[in-house]
Amino acid sequence: MKTSSHLGTARIITSREFEYENTPDGSGTEVATPVSPAVGAPCVTLHVVRVAPGAAWSPEDTLVEENTAVVYAGSGRVHVGSESREARRASAAYAPTGRALTLTAGPEGLTAYVWRTPLAEGRTPGTDPKVFSTLWDDETRLRGFAGTGQIDPEAAPRATMNFVFWPGAGSAQLCLHCGIQQPGETFNVHLHTHSDEAFIAFEGVGQMYLVDRWIDVEAGDVLFAAPGVLHGARNPHTGPEARRFVTCGGPTPFDPALYDAAGVSSQVV
Repeated sequence: MKTSSHLGTARIITSREFEYENTPDGSGTEVATPVSPAVGAPCVTLHVVRVAPGAAWSPEDTLVEENTAVVYAGSGRVHVGSESREARRASAAYAPTGRALTLTAGPEGLTAYVWRTPLAEGRTPGTDPKVFSTLWDDETRLRGFAGTGQIDPEAAPRATMNFVFWPGAGSAQLCLHCGIQQPGETFNVHLHTHSDEAFIAFEGVGQMYLVDRWIDVEAGDVLFAAPGVLHGARNPHTGPEARRFVTCGGPTPFDPALYDAAGVSSQVV
């Protein structure tokens, strides 16, 4: 049975637990905030935004923060500064500091997960960052990840991770990674020494590891792990009816160890 788990400075928040509030503009747009400093996140805030049909929404302080967004349902347009693109399920956007993120819903509305963080002192923005993509961008990938050594790697086949927004694409602090766990695959348990982790189950059903256990999750659920907390993802389902389990999100600030494991540079370009 799928249950929510709150384990100190780590938690899995099921989509049923999201507490939505109406935005002040009266448009009918609703926002839930499952991850924020209020639950112990030093760096990152994660919103779940249900933009009403025809309405537009921007995060507070979007010009002085970095934002990433992934469309979960519906369609519309996503704007980064003066640029915009059509948006549908799995569309992704990165708004560097100084460029506002705005989501505009089409006739059916639009639901998105949005990550926010202030740019820390000493972080240098990229010179020409990529601002639009999709979760299925497989130009740069991490394969065969064995974890960070605290837990022995599972013998199961290892999942693949797409680096969608990352330092090599000009992201200064936020990143967006997409983990694709085919049936029977695992993205091995690991931790980030100096980074918050906030990621979501985007597609399918699977399990997320948190602290010391595997927990059943389904699309829409959120994992939060403070720095130093073990976490991972796996798809334990096999057989003819098993389907892939997709997660997305990433450590904030980005963790160079992941890029080292992929054999690519963590220098912001």
